This record gives sequence, structure tokens and C-alpha cells, in this order.
Amino acid sequence: MPGIHKRGNDLKTLIKTSTKVALPLLASTAGLLTVHGQSSQEAIQIHQTNRVILTVPTAALDSLTFGAGHDTLLLHQTGNTRAIPLSKIDSLSPSVVTDTIKVHYQGDNATVNLPLELADMDVHIDGALVTIDAGQLEGPLVFVLEGHSDNGCFKRYGTQKATLVLNNLQLANPSGPAINSQSRKSTTIVLPSQTNNSLADGLIYASPPTSSEGIAEDQKAALFCEGNLIIKGEGSLFVTGTGNEAHGISTDDAFHLATGNLTISSATKDGLHANDGVRVSGGNLTIRATGDGIDADAGSYIQSGGQVTLVLPSNDVKGIATDSCLLVSGGNLNLTVNGAQAKGLKSKLDMTLSGGTITVVTSGAAVLQTTGVSGRFDPSYCTAIKCDANLSLNGATLDITCTGLAGRGVSSDGTLVMTAGSLKVTTSGGGAKYTNSIGVADAYTACCLSSNQAVSLQGGTINLTSSGAGGKGIKTDGTLTLGLPTQGPTLSVTTKGSKITITASTGQREDNGTYAEAKAIKANGALTIHQGNYTISSTDDGLKSDVSVTINGGTTAINKSTEGIEAPLLTVNDGDVSIISSDDCFNATKGNGGEQNDGSYLYLKGGKIFTSTTSGDGLDSNGNIAMSGGTVIVQGPSSQPEVGMDYNGTFQITGGLLAVTGPNSGNMIQSTSSSSTQYAILVKSSSIGTNLVHLQDADGNDLLTLKPLRSAYYVVISSPQLTSGVTYSLYVGGSSTGTVVNGYYTGGSYTGGSLKKSFTLTNKNTTLSF
Repeated sequence: MPGIHKRGNDLKTLIKTSTKVALPLLASTAGLLTVHGQSSQEAIQIHQTNRVILTVPTAALDSLTFGAGHDTLLLHQTGNTRAIPLSKIDSLSPSVVTDTIKVHYQGDNATVNLPLELADMDVHIDGALVTIDAGQLEGPLVFVLEGHSDNGCFKRYGTQKATLVLNNLQLANPSGPAINSQSRKSTTIVLPSQTNNSLADGLIYASPPTSSEGIAEDQKAALFCEGNLIIKGEGSLFVTGTGNEAHGISTDDAFHLATGNLTISSATKDGLHANDGVRVSGGNLTIRATGDGIDADAGSYIQSGGQVTLVLPSNDVKGIATDSCLLVSGGNLNLTVNGAQAKGLKSKLDMTLSGGTITVVTSGAAVLQTTGVSGRFDPSYCTAIKCDANLSLNGATLDITCTGLAGRGVSSDGTLVMTAGSLKVTTSGGGAKYTNSIGVADAYTACCLSSNQAVSLQGGTINLTSSGAGGKGIKTDGTLTLGLPTQGPTLSVTTKGSKITITASTGQREDNGTYAEAKAIKANGALTIHQGNYTISSTDDGLKSDVSVTINGGTTAINKSTEGIEAPLLTVNDGDVSIISSDDCFNATKGNGGEQNDGSYLYLKGGKIFTSTTSGDGLDSNGNIAMSGGTVIVQGPSSQPEVGMDYNGTFQITGGLLAVTGPNSGNMIQSTSSSSTQYAILVKSSSIGTNLVHLQDADGNDLLTLKPLRSAYYVVISSPQLTSGVTYSLYVGGSSTGTVVNGYYTGGSYTGGSLKKSFTLTNKNTTLSF
């Protein structure tokens, strides 16, 4: 039915009595109710001249009267009477009962529809700028915001929790936030299904109101809340932040994305900033910002679901930053970080990545930051994942690509522990020389995984590749533990970069220069391998420790290296170890060089060890070697001055099978020490070459069948089966049907060789020449 559209005196003329008027008669005259006393409409809307509309349920009205002077309309309810000056009434219309507050925007104007019970709410409308102060009215409150305005805003005050339902709202405020909740109570934004909503602010904000103490109100973003902010629903919200020094979305409390599609297309500062933390449990969040993507400030970042996509072009920003903890247990994260010294994920306290899929792409370079002393610097890296405390990887799937100068994948200032999940890191940026904070020449380089403290990789799948100059796979200032006694990860590390010269070598010695080398795995502390599968390919060292390397089990395959494994103390207790190197395969050294015994040690106690070197020593100790068990097969180089094995101290062998091949390096050739308890044979002959060398006892039992991989002049053989007083036969040539690994045959049968020597052992060391 049509409503009354009469102003002031016209309305008084229509309703001609000042006494109590029966509601059906008055409403019938207005065209709102039947004349039979039964309501045909749920409610009456009273349109006021200030564009505030009151919705009055007819069932709640007892009667309507005029006040004295016929200039006030009185709404009589049981126990309550409300007065409205007729001069403020524009019209009446039929409606339905609602308990929501509806704000409708149309161009440069807005109207607010209030339920009668909220008529005491302070509403101010200036064009399309809407401000509502609910004071201390009972909550929670529900607002429906709809329509379009390029010159409007919604601002609320009050002590109530509130829900804002955005019903295809398109709202832009050129002089401040589009939505501004000054209430410290939580605000929930609902995005109904199939709705598309947008909010935008302007470049320059108008000065905000100030309190009696002279404190200005916060207005930090296109969408700003003093209290908690929750977004949910199945619709979409697009936020465009252009405000100078403003965020896209900001709350002085916590933020939670439960469901819905939220896009922050731009922000001068952070895309999303929450002082007390950010939680994402569902929905889709996409952010492009000049500042940080998401800043959780003093609170934690917690994600258990949803899809988060961040694109950040600026220098020195973070994809997700928190001064507290960062936890991801589910959902998807896709971060693209392009600026110098920028970070993907950054937490000041512990970080736990226990689920979900995380993809980070960085292209920013490291930046040299001044230390305050002229010419001295500290590098600040562009890092995909940076934790200032302890980092735990226990179930997430991570895929990281870093292309910038000295770009870094995963970095922790505290401990780094991985128990499950998948980690793939690829870095391709090179490194460079610089002068560090103490005035010493140094280099900054890329690294896939690094920590200032202990690293423990206990499970999961790890694939690390670094191709830039000086780039490393794993580097820790503390200890490195690979695997547990009962389980271990699958780890692949590849480095391809050249070395960076920091200080050049002098004379003929390269080892007196300093270099940043592309080591696969480097630990300043002890390096221990338990169980697991490890595949390494490096243009420099495979495994390097300043303290010790201990292998207790698992499978370690170093398929390419300059030096395979290096430390002052090397111990193999068990496991399968294979090493291919261009220099030493095992190098026990304290780094002093020279031919003196420096006290370093190589212990071979068990397992299966296969080494092959083209230009170095298969076993090299600047101190001593001790072997008590296992199988050790060493394929030495093809030419002098290097040898199959080299030690400055002693080589005591008390057990296990040892076979070593090497070239004619004259008096550099060594067998085991004569003080050993196990017998050894040194075979020398120019006829060995790459022919099979076969040793058997008088009963025809095979002790060894070995084929040198490179032309050999000598072979060292030591076995627990060698016994004093027994006659043995040595053959060269022939063939074997056995299974071969690193030239060592097991099983099958040997035939066709030429008998070179038959001999009886009498001494611990026997030399055969032919």
C-alpha cells in the first residue's frame, strides 16, 4: 500500500483529532491498516527529515495521539510513550518487522532505518557520511550496509558487539576510512553468498575528532576497527587502500578470517595490520601492499585453513610478520616477495609449521647495512622464512624459490627441528665479497637452510638446491643432527656454484687464501648422522664440520664433491656410505696443513664404505686412522702425487675388510701400520691397471675380487680372513659373475685370471711386487 507523504501541517490536517485515536482508524486513513481493526501490515515506517527511518511494529503499538499543540506524534506502547515532532516526519509507509539497522547509500546521500527499540540511538547523517553512536544500549547490534557511494562512510561508536552485513555495498570515502568502528567491542563483518562488496579510502584523511584530553581518534585504514574484527560469509569483499600512511585493513585488537573472499588490492602501508594477532581458519585472502602483507604485531599469526596469497614488491617488508609466535597447521600460503632484504614469513618468537602448503618466491637481494663504522657492514638478507627464535617443521609442505643476490630459504636464530612434512628450497642468486663489522674481509652468500644454533632433521622429505656462487645447502653455527636412531629423513642437497675469493692465495699454495665455497652441508659444531637417506652433490665439500662428523647408520651417498667429508674427527660406526670426489673423500684435519701429525682422527668401525676420487686421497688423515670393522673399498686417483690413502700418524687396523687402489706415487704409497693386529698385503705391479685383482686362500675360498676404476699401480688388502702361515694366491685379470659396487664384487664366481703370486703370510705387513 502507498504511504503518507505529507509534511508538518498537512499531516495534522489529515489527522483531525487531538484526543486518543483508535489505531485502526488512523492507520486506515494512512493506508496502512484495514478499517476492520486487524493489521494487514507488520510495521509502519516513519520517514524523518534527517533521513533516519523508524520501523514501528504494529503489534507493539497501542495507539497514536497528538501531543499538546498538535505538533507532536505520540506512539503509545504498553508502559512506554515515544514522541516525535511532526516537523521531523517526512512520510509514513508500510514495512515488515526487523531488528536490524539498515544503512542504505545512494550516491551522495544515505538513509538509516532503525527499529523502534533503537530509536534513542544517536544517528548523524551528512550527505553519505553516516555516524551512529549506540551509547550503552543493549547489544549485540546488527547493521545491514547496502548501496553505492563514492563519497560516504560508516562510523560507529558504542559499548556493544556488532555485526555488519555487507549487502552488495560499494563504499568509498575520499577523506578517511570507508568503515570506521570506534567501539572497542568486536565487529563481525558478514559477506552474504553471491554478494560483491568494496571499500576504499582516499589519499589524504581529514583530521579526526579529538577527546577532551586532546587525543585524536585512530583512523588507520580503509577498514578500521578499535576492537576485534571478524570476517565471515560466502561473498566477496574488495578493499582498496590508498590513504597516505594507512593500511588496507587495521584493527587495534585481533583479526580473524573465518570464511569469505577478501581481497586487499592495495595499501600504502600494510595490507592487513592487527595489533593483537591474526587468525585465518578459512576463506580466501589476497593482498597486494606497499608495506607488509600481514602484520600481526604483538599477537600471533595462526592459520589452520583457508587460502592466503600475498604479493609484495617493496624493499624491507614482510609477507607475514609477528612480534610473537607464528603457527601454520593447515590451509595454503602463497607468497611472492620481490624487494631487497624482504622476508616471506617472519616471527620474533617461535615458529611452528605443522600442516598446510606454503609456497614462497623471493627475488630480492641482500643489502649491506652500515655498522656505524665507515667501510664496515652487516648483510641483511632477503629470506623466505625467517624465525628469530626456534623453528619447528613438523608436517607442512614447503616450496621455496629464491633468485636474488644471496637470497636465503629458511633461517632460524634459534634451534631448527624438522620431524615431518616436505621442504623444497631452490636458491640461484650468487654472493659477493664485503668487509664485515669487525673489519675483516668476508662474503655474503645464498643458503637454503641455516641456523645460528642446533639443527635436527629427524624426518620428512627435504630437497635443497643452490646454484649461485658460494651458495650452501645447509649451514649451522651449532650442531647438526640428521635422523634419529630409529628413523630419519630423505634429504637431497645439491650445490652448483663456484667459490668466491675473499683473500687470494700467495705463491703456489691455494690453501692459504680464504674463500666462500659452495658447500653442501656445513656445521660449526658436531655433525651426526643416525638413520635416513642422504644424497649429496656439491661443487665443494659434501659434509664439513669444524668439530666432528659421526655416522651411525642410514645411507649417505655423496655423488659429487671436491672433498667428501671433512672434520678434525671422523667416525663411521655403521651405515652405507659412498663418496665420489675430485679431492679427498675422507679428510680428517684440523686445518693446519703440512705433513706433521696434527692429532686429527679417522675412525672406521663398521658399515659399508665406498669411496672414489679422481685427484685426491680416498682416505686422508693429517693425524691417524683406526679401523676395527666394516667394509671399506677405496678407489684412488690415476696419477701421483695423490694416493689411495694418506696419513701423517698411524693406521691401526684391528678388524674389517679394507681394499685400496692407487697410482705409482713412489714413497708416498702407504699400507696399514705394522703395529696393527690385523694382517695386510701391499700389492705393487704395473700390470694391474684396470684389471681384476683376485685373492683366494689355499682351499679356493674367495677373499677379494676388485676391479680398479682407474688405472692402478698398487692395491692394499686387509681382511680378518688373512692368517699367519696360510698360503694365498693372487690373480690379475679374468672375470667375475658377482654383483659389483665401486669395483668390489660379491657373490658369483671368478674365472680366467693369471696367477701372479702364491705366498704365505708371516708378517703383519706383506709387500708383493711383480
